[in-house]
Amino acid sequence: MARRFGTGRRFGIEGGIIGVTTAAVASLAVAGAFAFLQPSAEADTINHAKQAQPPRTAPVDPSIVHASDRPGRSLNITIDDGPDPVWTPKVLAALKENGVKATFCMIGPQAAAHPDLVKKVVADGHRLCDHTVSHNTAMDHRSEDYQSRQILDAQKMIEDAAGGAKVEYYRAPGGAFTPYSRKLAADHGMRPLGWNVDSKDFEGGSVAQIESTVRGELRNGPTVLFHDGGGNRARTVEALKRLLPWMKQQGYGFGFPQR
Repeated sequence: MARRFGTGRRFGIEGGIIGVTTAAVASLAVAGAFAFLQPSAEADTINHAKQAQPPRTAPVDPSIVHASDRPGRSLNITIDDGPDPVWTPKVLAALKENGVKATFCMIGPQAAAHPDLVKKVVADGHRLCDHTVSHNTAMDHRSEDYQSRQILDAQKMIEDAAGGAKVEYYRAPGGAFTPYSRKLAADHGMRPLGWNVDSKDFEGGSVAQIESTVRGELRNGPTVLFHDGGGNRARTVEALKRLLPWMKQQGYGFGFPQR
């Protein structure tokens, strides 16, 4: 979801895709009375950063990338918030029809729930991106332990679902990057990924409005943001069917974000 790399929104745990709420209650006898401890709702008490799994691949550049790995007039199509059993297959079909490869930024539990779709994304030649466990757009205000768990747990879920393919990018929900999260992701082989063009397909506008927004913002840079999860994406699918041929007519090719 767009926030810092375009005019966007914060779409997180309060009204977002996946909320993670845990409560643990422990009793402690003190002078014949009981006191209770209630850890925070996101399980910050798990000292995950100190127990984090070792890197699975070579480190990459921790700076936020927007550029394409394809020279010349090129675009990077990126698809967020899936996989979704209804919309991801339709997005994949639109991409295949136009011979376009994209980067899919996946929510960890969604990937774990739909491993067949993750494998289909990989089989079709697209790349994988970590979009965290909970899609908390305020995670830049949370502890390093929390950020570590959100990023590394999602990476494992996605890679396990993929059956061997590696996650090559990390996109913070709403652009909520921190220096710590960028370095953590990069140390685990995931290049931090921004965007230049926000289609705003998550808003209530028409297909024509999505088209107009994308066409008007392409001058901002090559990385274009769409969504295949988080709601009804019929407008996204139709917009892709219209925009991808138009982009080709304008002389654009399609690549992946630089690694």
